[in-house]
Amino acid sequence: MTGLVIDNFAGGGGASTGLEQALGRVDVAINHDPRAVAMHEANHPETRHHCQSVWRADPLDVTGGRPVRCAWFSPDCTYFSKAKGAAPIRDGQRHRRDLAWVVVLWAERVRPAVILLENVEEFRDWGPLLENGRPCPVSKGMTFRRWKRQLQRLGYRVEHRELRACDYGVPTSRKRLFVVARCDGLPIVWPEPTHGDPASAAVAAGALRPWATAASVLDWSQPIYSIFLTREEVKARRLPCRRPLADNTMARIARGVQRYVLDAAEPFIVPITHSRNKAVHGLREPLRTITTAHGGEFSLVSPFFVPRYGERAGQAPRSSGPVEPLPTIVPTANGASLVAAFMAQHNLGMVGHPLTDPLSTITTRGTQQQLVASHLMKFRGTCRDGQPLARPVPTVTSGGEHLAEVRAFLIKYYGAGIGQAAGDPLHTITTQDRFGLVTVAGEDYAIADIGMRMLTPRELFSAQGFPSDYRIDFEYRGKPLSKVAQIELCGNSVPPGLARALAAANVPGALSIEAAA
Repeated sequence: MTGLVIDNFAGGGGASTGLEQALGRVDVAINHDPRAVAMHEANHPETRHHCQSVWRADPLDVTGGRPVRCAWFSPDCTYFSKAKGAAPIRDGQRHRRDLAWVVVLWAERVRPAVILLENVEEFRDWGPLLENGRPCPVSKGMTFRRWKRQLQRLGYRVEHRELRACDYGVPTSRKRLFVVARCDGLPIVWPEPTHGDPASAAVAAGALRPWATAASVLDWSQPIYSIFLTREEVKARRLPCRRPLADNTMARIARGVQRYVLDAAEPFIVPITHSRNKAVHGLREPLRTITTAHGGEFSLVSPFFVPRYGERAGQAPRSSGPVEPLPTIVPTANGASLVAAFMAQHNLGMVGHPLTDPLSTITTRGTQQQLVASHLMKFRGTCRDGQPLARPVPTVTSGGEHLAEVRAFLIKYYGAGIGQAAGDPLHTITTQDRFGLVTVAGEDYAIADIGMRMLTPRELFSAQGFPSDYRIDFEYRGKPLSKVAQIELCGNSVPPGLARALAAANVPGALSIEAAA
């Protein structure tokens, strides 16, 4: 099919990746951010790049008079999104709410056959601002409706709809507003979901595949560090984590551990290995290989509760990670975590075993049977206790590190309160035997430690649906692209799976959604 494929507001290349999967190529990418253009160039070398404002990229110059088959637009959503909060929009920021008018400019000058636009749901409330910089409540949506009418007057059929990435095989619950406009006489098509809630009738009947989960994108080989480490311990051991954690963070961790470990009917099993198979599996299935390597950069929390008394809340005399005992979690140190469960064996090269098997011999040489539970913790938004790994990853934002894995380490509980660290002799805990007790598959376990780590940029890009070989850690101006920049570009990106689905459904000559995937 002839005609150019153009990605305006191209960013790091999420929409372009999806467009390439559906249409075979992206001819032109436009973005004002040099870091975004550098990432786009690293992954889309055949694309012609314009590092400039979309207003300075004249459509006639960009296209050279050639027809445009498809034009994608993802204008800045910052000053529409509810995530911005209630702060007024200052004079210097008002122009960023007007960036979507560039779509009308392209429609007037080069008339793309199909126009696709992505933004936050609040974009449809686009309207005038009051003198104080806040949206006028009585004029909500007025500008959005006028913008749509402008396209319709230019001969476009225009529709908009909210779509969730998880419904199209992307392991994130990110929901966005999409606009489809076309002037080629063909009907607008909204792609049918391919995935759904595992508990739904459609999934049970085989009509939809289950959502991709958070567990599927986590790198279980990443190190994870105790939430009870002191600042001095972190500094002395040069660990790449920040301690102590803020009170609010500890509170979220406690709430998450309560919900996903202590109150869980049956924790689900997650393999923590270097294996490529990261799929979650049930307690009745054979356990995958387990290693002692733990880690990560986006928060993963794993709790092991062991009663310790006579110490201040959060004080740990000797903690070196999730395989060593941690102090008691008290009511003033609550929190949230990501919880998954499996049995880990830490001696003689053993690889672990299913939770339904009898516990093997515990020796004084450092053998440790551990049940590991994990869940995701979110630092922003209304959620205060995180979410299980069996759900898609929540929306990734550009504001920095806000998702974490919390991992709870559970040890076999005996009536006398016995527990131990992976490398320590067996010892007895004499007070409050039933503190932090959780029953899994009929066996009692106590929480011995809790670890937390932030998710890595690679895990976040995977959650957005980027290919595993997508380049995010290249050199930019002679230095490695920073983690902060990687996360920002990820949070601003379009999930490729959504761009692929929309393009496959609406652009003539595109691959089918199944073939594009």
